Amino acid sequence: MRRRFGLRDRVMLAYGLLALGLSTVLALVTFNVVANYLTNQRESSAVVETADNAAALHYGLFSSASQCLPNRDRKSNECSGIAPRPNVDVLDLLYSLPSTDSAASMLYYDGQWFSATGRPEDLPADMATAVRAGSEQYRRMKVGGQQVLAVGVPMARPDEAFFEWHPLSNLDNTLRTLKITLVVAAILTALLGLAVGKLASTVALRPLAKLTQVAAAVARGRLDARLQAEDDPDLGGLARSFNQTAATLEQRVIADARFAGDISHELRTPLMTMLNSMQLIQNHCGELPPAVREPVELLGDDLERFRRLVLDLLEISRDDGGDQGSREIVRIADLTRAAADAAAGREVTTVAQDAEGLTLQADKRRLERVIANLVENAEYHAGGCKGVLVQAGGLGVIIYVDDAGPGVPVADRERIFERFGRSEDNRRGIGLGLAIVARHVEWHHGTIRVKDRPEGGARFIVELPAKTS
Repeated sequence: MRRRFGLRDRVMLAYGLLALGLSTVLALVTFNVVANYLTNQRESSAVVETADNAAALHYGLFSSASQCLPNRDRKSNECSGIAPRPNVDVLDLLYSLPSTDSAASMLYYDGQWFSATGRPEDLPADMATAVRAGSEQYRRMKVGGQQVLAVGVPMARPDEAFFEWHPLSNLDNTLRTLKITLVVAAILTALLGLAVGKLASTVALRPLAKLTQVAAAVARGRLDARLQAEDDPDLGGLARSFNQTAATLEQRVIADARFAGDISHELRTPLMTMLNSMQLIQNHCGELPPAVREPVELLGDDLERFRRLVLDLLEISRDDGGDQGSREIVRIADLTRAAADAAAGREVTTVAQDAEGLTLQADKRRLERVIANLVENAEYHAGGCKGVLVQAGGLGVIIYVDDAGPGVPVADRERIFERFGRSEDNRRGIGLGLAIVARHVEWHHGTIRVKDRPEGGARFIVELPAKTS
């Protein structure tokens, strides 16, 4: 299943993407500015070095009455009073040039090429022609698998030119290192943005988390839970609205609980009269005509169901009305044995040896009702109670109630603990019994769940915090 991003995740992701976008733009701008600057500096230095070497060659090749040097800014290299020196070895002059970072130097002089290193044929023909015509040129190219900057400057006389290749490996390495550094910096900035986004979302959504906790408490029955942010200038309106809603709900629930309690109390008197009358009729069932006996039995079953419903209404209205109950030390084994066996009408309880001495701070009435309701649910709705087991473990003590029914589908294992909730097949969870169980177990800070019984049927598992006596 695809995981949906929550609000906290979206805020954190927004910070991360914003940091990544800004760092990427900054990295691109920085790289372009630095790369252009370094490249321009490298080209300028290469041209200057080539021009200086060309000047050195000029003094070695020519004698002059007037000083006339190759000049990048001069539009014409024609000078008067220049004459070649006799018996000059051009290659010796090339080899005697000052040591620079050039990889090759070549001279086109007196109609032929002279090369200390490098091959003239590797020069682009158009570039060589342009330099020999008196135009200074430089061009980036690859020679022997190596990136170089080819620079050409014209000499003093027409159709003569000097060329050098300057390796660009150091510049390329520097730019590559700069690129890697900027990429790593962008990634680290994005991660930092995620961290800042997580921190910011945690701080910003803390009131929402508190609202969620309070709303969950109200949903669990703690109707007196309230938000403590009414003085906050940003959250005060929400807090006051929520608290007012919760207070109204609490008053309504208490009023409904009192109404249900009053109705239940009012029903007890006529109910007892009907039950006593039905008991009297059942005692003389043999004297009744056969056609009347079946309706009497059905009426007896319905009266018994009505009696349990009235008792459940009284119980849950007592809880909804704010009954705090009272805690006392009870021996869990004895209480479970008495409540379960009485509800089943036979011995159904087994107590493990390690649970015999366990005691519990409990409301005795509530805990007895938990056990009785689970056993009665098994007896009336699940084919009978197959046994109740008490043993140590979990939060302190675990109580298992097994039945012989068809089991509870996974989709219904939360629904059956709702008021008047029932499974999809309408065979389990009718009425308020299991809702009361869930409320009373939660009151004891315990948990209840249902799963399949290994031998078939359902197994209700109650875990309660206990201590050894």
